[in-house]
Amino acid sequence: MRKPLRESRAVSFAAIFLIYILAAAAGFTVYYFLPDTVHFAIKLFVADFVATVVTFFFSVILKNSSVYDPYWSVQPIVIAAAYFIFSGYSVSGLFPLIAVSVWGVRLTANWVYTFKNLTCQDWRYSLLEERSGKWYPVINFVGIHLIPTVVVYACVLPIAFIMTEKPTFGGLSLIFFAVSLFAVLLQLISDIEMHAYRKEKATPFMETGLWKYSRHPNYLGEILMWWGIGLYCFSLATDKWYYLIGAVLNTLLFLTVSIPMADKRQAQKEGFDEYKKRTRVLLPVPKRTPVE
Repeated sequence: MRKPLRESRAVSFAAIFLIYILAAAAGFTVYYFLPDTVHFAIKLFVADFVATVVTFFFSVILKNSSVYDPYWSVQPIVIAAAYFIFSGYSVSGLFPLIAVSVWGVRLTANWVYTFKNLTCQDWRYSLLEERSGKWYPVINFVGIHLIPTVVVYACVLPIAFIMTEKPTFGGLSLIFFAVSLFAVLLQLISDIEMHAYRKEKATPFMETGLWKYSRHPNYLGEILMWWGIGLYCFSLATDKWYYLIGAVLNTLLFLTVSIPMADKRQAQKEGFDEYKKRTRVLLPVPKRTPVE
């Protein structure tokens, strides 16, 4: 795509929209033609993998790994809605569908708000490209595309199980449904506060609202979202405890990759060490011991 077109926000949106239509079509086609004797979890993984490959292909063509960014929030909605429609409606499946839809629409809307055009790439991807050199194509596919896809796939798997097996609905599960909705609210507030801060940047660090005591309240919301979904499934089928693996992997991804990278970038600013003493990594609550 020529640079003038890449700089057009409308053309960039249209290109990504078409890419995701193709990726979804490829995934649905693969899922449909796999034999019914294949376990739904395997069929879903293969379809998800194929859709990711399609997205990766276009990210290489367009020389922008951020083409993948909406995948994180769009994929769960598509999967949950497809299972809910084609596997038959159920009360137990309705609540996770609502939670994932609210979460996904909000996160996608936040991406739309921040997305400029196809000339702009997430700073983390550019940093990886700079550091990995000739190995970047491998890092791009495995680290930026495949690993996040596997994590989100694992997070969505409990929903696919609920839609497919339709366990009896229990009132206790509403607590975990509420946890997911609270997580979405937490993310919404933290993103609004951060957008307001970025317009002014009157201080080196964001230290108002939820960010006063937490360096990553938005990541806390993302972690809580999938624990809510995982525990919702567990409350309906306690023998399926292994479906909590998605929430575990998601938590590890943020604790070992996303948060360290963000903190390392912030550490380049003067005063970060003192700022770090005043704040917690995730929980937006004051530290008990005062800073000396």
